[in-house]
This record gives sequence, C-alpha cells and structure tokens, in this order.
Amino acid sequence: MGEFSKARRATWHMLGLALWMTWGCAIAAFFATPEPIWWRGVLVLIGLIAFSRFYLGILKVLLERAYPARQVAVAGGLAVLIALVGGFEPFGCGFVLVAWLSVAVVNVGKRAAAIMSVVVGAAWGAMLPFVITPAFAPVAVQLVMVIVLLLSVPGSNRLWVWIYTLAIQAEEGKEARARLAVAEERLRFARDLHDLVGHQLSAIAVKTELAVRLTRAGRAEAADELTEVHGLTRRALKELREAVRGYRELDLNAELTSVRSVLEAAGVRCELHLPYRNVPDVAAPVFAYVVREAATNVLKHSQATRCDITVRFTGEEAALEVRNDGVVRRAAEDLGSGLSGLTERLEAIGGKLTARPSGGEFLLVASVPLG
Repeated sequence: MGEFSKARRATWHMLGLALWMTWGCAIAAFFATPEPIWWRGVLVLIGLIAFSRFYLGILKVLLERAYPARQVAVAGGLAVLIALVGGFEPFGCGFVLVAWLSVAVVNVGKRAAAIMSVVVGAAWGAMLPFVITPAFAPVAVQLVMVIVLLLSVPGSNRLWVWIYTLAIQAEEGKEARARLAVAEERLRFARDLHDLVGHQLSAIAVKTELAVRLTRAGRAEAADELTEVHGLTRRALKELREAVRGYRELDLNAELTSVRSVLEAAGVRCELHLPYRNVPDVAAPVFAYVVREAATNVLKHSQATRCDITVRFTGEEAALEVRNDGVVRRAAEDLGSGLSGLTERLEAIGGKLTARPSGGEFLLVASVPLG
C-alpha cells in the first residue's frame, strides 16, 4: 500500500469517527432509559442507517476535494429528524447533529462553517433546558461539553482534510516538476541539434541547389560543389553522432546540479561536497548514473529531509558517497533492479557499489580504481 493510500485511509477513519460515536451515543441513550419506547428506537435505527449511508458517501466526495451540497442537505434533514425523535440529548441521539456538522463544514469557507456551527449550536441551545439531566453532570459542565463538541469535532475534521489536501498538492507539484524537467531536457536536446546540425543542413541545401543549376548548365564547377556537399554531409553526421553520444552519456557535473535542484524542490536539503578538479573520465559517467539512481531512491523509497553527496578521488581511486537521513524499508541486500544494474556497470570497470543503513542513515558508496 502506497503512502498516499495509507494517508487516505487514515483520513477516512478519522472522519468516520464521529459516525461511530453517533451510533454509540444513540445505543447507550436508548438502553439507559428506564422505560425505552421501542417504536422510537426503531425509527432512530432506520434514520441512523440512512444517515450513515449519506455520511459515507459525503466522505468519499470530500476526499476528492469536492463538496456534495445535495447529500449534505439530505443528511442534515435526517440528522434533525433523528434528533427530534430520539431526543436532543448531547450525548444521546442529539450527537447526530455534531456528526453531520463534522462533515458539513469540510471544504467550505470559514464564514459558511461558522454559520452552520452557529445554527446547530442555536438549535441545541434551544433544546438543552428541556433535555439536560442534572443527574448526569452539573448543567454548567454539560453546557461546556456541548460547546467543546461543537468546536473540536468539526474543527478536527477540517484540519485532517486540509492536511490531506496539502499532501496531495505536494505530490502533484512533484510530478509537475518532473514533467517540466523532462520537457526542458527535450527542449535542450532540440536546441543542441538545431545549433549543431541546422547550419550544416542549411549549407547542404544551398550547395545542392547550386550544384543542380551548374549540372544543368554543363559547367565543371558542379563537381566541386558536390564534393563540398559530401564534406558537409559527413561533418553533419559526425556532429549528430557526437550530440547523441553526449546526450546518452550523462555529464556528472550537470547531473549533480540537476539532482540537487530536484531534491530541494521535493523538500530534501541537498549538500554537494565536490573536489576542485573534474573527476577522471573513467569514473565520471558511471558516477552520474549512480547519482541519478540514488536521488530517485531517496524520493521514492525514503522520508529523507537531508541528502549529502560527496565526490573525492586520489591517484588510485575515485569514490562517490550519497548519504540521507531517510532509511529505506527494504533490506540492504535487496538493491532492486536500478542499483543492481549500476553494480554491473561498476564491476565492468573494476569498481564496486555498496548500499546499507548506517547509524540511522542510508549510505550508498560507489568506488572506481584509477590505477
């Protein structure tokens, strides 16, 4: 189960808590009555079943960041009927009004939520003198408890849905940033192709047209123009291959900059500790792949808030360390397909890769011999 599925389920359970409390209060009030009236109990039961159906439907819509006004209105009418039939006791059937209010005030403005709370509070206030039982608790205490219920339960539900909405928006923002990064990379590649090959192709088109005209005129210069076209074509093909090769082979410095930008955009503070010289060519390309895969794992498999990336090398060895404070749940031996592929890349040039928890952190180390 994904993190957001867990968050959705937790929010659902918290929002549904008021419904369970309604059932508990109604059942307790019925059996606590010395001489319960059974026909009222049956009507309350039927009303609660219908109210529960609407309540759960409202929760589903609220978690989609919408507001089912019609369902809320119908549920409010059922809540009033249940309270009238069963009594307005705050900790009896009257609690259904709090349950209704707890979902009615979600995904609406503060003014609308305040108005609905005042209406429910006024209705309860009008009925409290007739339904409060001093034997249960002093009247003043019961009034305070009613006010606390009206403020805490609906306010808690608004807070839970607000936090859940923020989490969804954060995830959507992360996905949007990823799509933007892909679009920017495509634009960069298109720009590079245009700058590198566009001029050559334009020259080829001009030279070819001139060669055609010279050939039709029977002039010997046509052969020279075609020779130049041949040279331009080979040069354009060479530059195109170099551009594609550069695109396929990652640049370590560019990848480090990109990874830091992505991590910090996701709320992970990233610190780079780099040598003053460029990493040797034998290690730099594979280190770029390691950095990309490590950053992907930090975003997908951890709850990190900090990530430190260190690159160092001597005459004998180059090493890359990626350390974060969000330990992945899977075992260190289970590196996954991404890190397994990197392990094979490193082994092909005599290097090695280790990934393991270390002192409450997760440490990934890649090393390549330079001898």
